Amino acid sequence: MDMRISPMTSQALTGIGQTQLKRPGGVGGAGGVEGGFAANFKDALKSVSASQEEASRLQTQVQLGNPKVSLEETMLAMQKSQVGFQATLHVRNRMVQAYTDIMNMGV
Repeated sequence: MDMRISPMTSQALTGIGQTQLKRPGGVGGAGGVEGGFAANFKDALKSVSASQEEASRLQTQVQLGNPKVSLEETMLAMQKSQVGFQATLHVRNRMVQAYTDIMNMGV
């Protein structure tokens, strides 16, 4: 099973290039690494949420007949938000599976 993340999935996790992932500042213990991952995942979730809100706003504007908003722009925003959501969902599922695997390990 290939566990690599494709470039498109990587972009989707960062909100289609809107937010860049940050490396943890220190080389401290597990707390630094854990905080870094949590912060990055939180930023990715915020970016996906913002993308969904923007797509929803554009969709509403198209429905209201705003001539400044094109259908193509709206469809592209909707697809970007959908890809971001799907990638985030896959990461969450893998994290839950990893947690379950670790909890089921014999000591």
